[in-house]
Amino acid sequence: MDLSSINWLLLLASLMVAATPILLAAIGELVVEKAGVLNLGVEGMMIMGAVCGFIIAVETGSAPLGFVAAAAGGALLSMLFGVLTQFLMSNQVATGLALTLFGLGLSALMGQGYIGIKAPGIGKLDLGPLSDLPVLGTILFRHDAMVYVSIAIVIAVWAFLKFTRGGLILRAVGESHDAAHALGYNVIRVRLMAIAFGGGCAGLGGAYLSLVRVPSWTEGMTAGAGWIALAIVVFASWKAGRIIVGAYLFGGITVLQLNLQAAGAKIPVEVLSMSPYLITIIVLVVISADRKRAAHNAPADLGKSFHASH
Repeated sequence: MDLSSINWLLLLASLMVAATPILLAAIGELVVEKAGVLNLGVEGMMIMGAVCGFIIAVETGSAPLGFVAAAAGGALLSMLFGVLTQFLMSNQVATGLALTLFGLGLSALMGQGYIGIKAPGIGKLDLGPLSDLPVLGTILFRHDAMVYVSIAIVIAVWAFLKFTRGGLILRAVGESHDAAHALGYNVIRVRLMAIAFGGGCAGLGGAYLSLVRVPSWTEGMTAGAGWIALAIVVFASWKAGRIIVGAYLFGGITVLQLNLQAAGAKIPVEVLSMSPYLITIIVLVVISADRKRAAHNAPADLGKSFHASH
């Protein structure tokens, strides 16, 4: 194995790109879970965002329009989950799993005529002197706009949850929907808004895969990214700031295993390919071992259905 063949600056820069889809999906799911809703359909919303964004980008020749369509597609699919769980009182876990299966199937149908087509490029931002900085310029300042948008969304969510009245209401609904309802807040409306935001973010994450990372359309291209995003929310202890750490850690492992394969590591390719998922599972097991800490950090009413008559 020749480690000297690995460009560590480019590896760190690639880490940010690899982490962006998961970061977007995870921050959206964090908001959903903070409102007390457990949506396991992240994978389905991501793949719908990927296909919607790709189709619109190809048809219009505009990647930005593709991202807008992806957010709309993810949010629309999430509203199906919202109606089923908030109005029809269906089980959140079962509905989320069904949403993933539905999204995977519908996206495969929608994308049949777009296999093998290349998406229009999004291009990198020109940050002037910052891009020319030694080391930091390569790692931090030579990316496309969505990398920085994803970080901005995380910062905005952190500030919203910590400093605004709306964030306080959202957290109150997640901690005790009955108490929030008694205070006059519309629990269903708050949760639907959170679900739509989570769907939109997941859609953006999916579109980043099909428009930037690949960039093309293939069935099932999310390849478990939605499940990793769900795991990262738990890893981050439902704290927005830690979402970046979790997403970048997974992104780093993903990029590193690809570079080790290219460097000729004497480890079976299958083992390297599964390493990001394996490490994610190990981290979750370690975190879950401290049940009291996990229960303390999770919203108290997470996954519980609400009805105004209760």
